[in-house]
Amino acid sequence: MLVASALGIPAVQGDWTGDLQAGGSMLVAGGAVYGLKRLFPEERPDQSDRQSFPSGHTAVSFAAAASLENSYGWKPGLHAFAVASFVGLARVEARKHHWYDVVAGAAIGTGSGLLLSSKRNRAVRLTPWADSGGGGFALAARF
Repeated sequence: MLVASALGIPAVQGDWTGDLQAGGSMLVAGGAVYGLKRLFPEERPDQSDRQSFPSGHTAVSFAAAASLENSYGWKPGLHAFAVASFVGLARVEARKHHWYDVVAGAAIGTGSGLLLSSKRNRAVRLTPWADSGGGGFALAARF
């Protein structure tokens, strides 16, 4: 539901840049989680496998929430972060993750959402970029 909201709200408003930013932030969060799960094979509390750290559901939920908050303000962001927090709590209660898996997933998702999305119609934008020769940030300002 949260992922659909993060993609649907910009689409309904014709904000295709916001849609791309939200989708990109969720993809980056998911990719980071995938890599970390391979690097740190932590056993789940229910002992079903060794892919506990970090929580992917939490990371993607927080990326969606942070994208909504950063693009559309604190009102939709507050509700989105409440839902994302519920997702993290549910993962702990279901014994699929330790508390620290969820905290790491929340940090990854929030960072991704805040870094890869921007306020709609903001006068100053800081945009990360990367290519085969390096990377950095581009700063744009409207006067």
